[in-house]
Amino acid sequence: MRKRNEKGQFVKSKVSEFGFVNLSTYTSPEVKEVNGADWIEYGADNDYFQYLIDRYNGSPTNNAAINGISQAIYGKGLNATDSSKKPNEYAQMVSLFRKDVVRRLCYDLKLMGQCAIQVIYSKDRSKIAQLEHMPIETLRAEKCDEDGNVPAYYYYNDWPNIKKTDEPLRIPAFGMSNENIEIYYIKPYKSGFYYYSPVDYQGGLQYAELEEEVSNYHLNNILNGLAPSMLINFNNGTPNQQERQLIETKIAQKFSGTSNAGKFILAFNDNKESQAEITPVQLSDAHNQYQFLSEESTQKIMVAHRIVSPMLLGIKDGSGLGNNAEEIKTASLLMDNTVIRPFQELLIDCFDNILAYNEISLNLYFTTLQPLEFTEVDQALQDKETIEEETGVEMQKFNLKKIGGKTAYKTKEEAERVAEEIGCGGYHEHEIEGVTYYMPCVSHEELKAPCWDGYEQIGTKMKDGKEVPNCVPLEKEFLSDEMGAAILENLKGETLSSEWELVDELDTDNNITDEEWATLCIKEKKSLFRKFADEITAKPNGFSYLDSKNYKIRYKYAVGSTKQMKGNNESRPFCKSMMSLSKAGVVYRLEGIDAASKAGVNSSLGHNGKPYDLFKFKGGVYCRHKWKKVLYRLKSNTKPSEYLNDYKKTRTIPESYNKKPRGTKQSEIAPVNMPKQGAY
Repeated sequence: MRKRNEKGQFVKSKVSEFGFVNLSTYTSPEVKEVNGADWIEYGADNDYFQYLIDRYNGSPTNNAAINGISQAIYGKGLNATDSSKKPNEYAQMVSLFRKDVVRRLCYDLKLMGQCAIQVIYSKDRSKIAQLEHMPIETLRAEKCDEDGNVPAYYYYNDWPNIKKTDEPLRIPAFGMSNENIEIYYIKPYKSGFYYYSPVDYQGGLQYAELEEEVSNYHLNNILNGLAPSMLINFNNGTPNQQERQLIETKIAQKFSGTSNAGKFILAFNDNKESQAEITPVQLSDAHNQYQFLSEESTQKIMVAHRIVSPMLLGIKDGSGLGNNAEEIKTASLLMDNTVIRPFQELLIDCFDNILAYNEISLNLYFTTLQPLEFTEVDQALQDKETIEEETGVEMQKFNLKKIGGKTAYKTKEEAERVAEEIGCGGYHEHEIEGVTYYMPCVSHEELKAPCWDGYEQIGTKMKDGKEVPNCVPLEKEFLSDEMGAAILENLKGETLSSEWELVDELDTDNNITDEEWATLCIKEKKSLFRKFADEITAKPNGFSYLDSKNYKIRYKYAVGSTKQMKGNNESRPFCKSMMSLSKAGVVYRLEGIDAASKAGVNSSLGHNGKPYDLFKFKGGVYCRHKWKKVLYRLKSNTKPSEYLNDYKKTRTIPESYNKKPRGTKQSEIAPVNMPKQGAY
């Protein structure tokens, strides 16, 4: 209570007056959507993305967790299980989703909880020409339309400091405009959030900030010579209230906070004799408390990130070396499946949507960083694509050994499967350093030869997306003259890959167009994003003008008549060669047959030795062979029609005309059954 003098006036007391300056206290960040102009703000000051960046930069545990998980999401990059079957589509995908773009998307998705792609279309918007990463902190969502869709996003490089006079750039959302640049915004669903998604480690942000402040406190204590909280005495009189407040504010700005480590007490005294006497209360177990806060922060941050074991971040615990080794393997597999895969699947689903615009369909996956020893598969029960997709490891990586330049496998089943593919059978074993490996064929000598006894390699063919030897039965007169050699040189055949299935063969014209034939025999599967685009090239395995995206029309050389002529009825070398290739599954495009005709294949049997139409007249006069039209369907996109079996029995169809190449009628008749037996 203040004293008065004899005149009733207040007098200054001779005791000290002092004040406490409070340090800043932690407040939980406010995450809310605030309407502002045409866009939606994120965070109390529209700077929540920057808050996340600060917690990433300030907390060592949070930093390590985000770096480790984002790198695991990207792994070794984007791949496709069917890349060898669809090389053109795969090449387009790689050019769109460049490594640096995908790596940044993975980083943003983990750190910020969402990411964005700038989609750049061609001038006519017929396809997507380029994809670029868009820094997520520079975007704010526009208010949704009456259908609940976000029509656009606004770009500005410094949202917390935007002024009323600034005009952010409006960029339409993917599929919401006809403009040449759009934004594809990727975010997981989170209940209660519509425009933005909170990070998956939201509950650990307080501990990230706590860890940051504790480290700042210790660092600055050391920088300040481990000085304790201080008492500041002013022994030159007591200033008035306004002056005291000004002094307190200036000292607080200079000394308070974790960056200045410690409180101070500010006292104002009339003289030294009347100064306040403060007895400091030392925290006897301060080091234990700080150790507890440090360990608690680390533990809670790892829980927030769902890190199964600290060993995954290089943090060693107290268990033994053997236990740690087993723990890393188990924890790594568990974390890969429960934490990493959901991020990858979210990205792949969005990538599929983008690729569908360009009519590209690939079975995408991220190549894993997991050591091969951590990956357990059963090659006898799972096919190559399933193993690649589920493990994120390319199938050839499982082939651990090369013996004599040939691949050895870990299981008998895999060796036998490869043996069947290359045309031998069984398997044989090799033991190296106590480990047994299995190789195709019953002996290593047989494996070295590309074909079985009785077969000879004639070029190569594509099988399951791989180039393999084309083995055909040996015959006495096979390729015995220029005719057989001309076949291999000019008549380009092909063996369709396993993704195409033989549906039907036509012996006669039947008055059916190719479209009617395909529509009757094949039913397309309903799929939203499965679109296929074939490349029209001059390659043997390319596109024919008779083809569709879901079926292929090819021709095979076949027996057309058993009619016997006087004299020698043995087939000519040209026809023997063609029938051997046909038995090996080789078929031909109409364009390939025409090209061989123009090149003069078998011209020695033409009129006066001139080239002739192989599609019409096959092996020449008296030839007993014909071209049989063959229909293949794309298995991944179609299924057999319910009318297929009935049509094969009756072969009846309403008469019409469409894509029927010239010479079709003659192609289906053996020359020996033509007028004059096919003579000119």
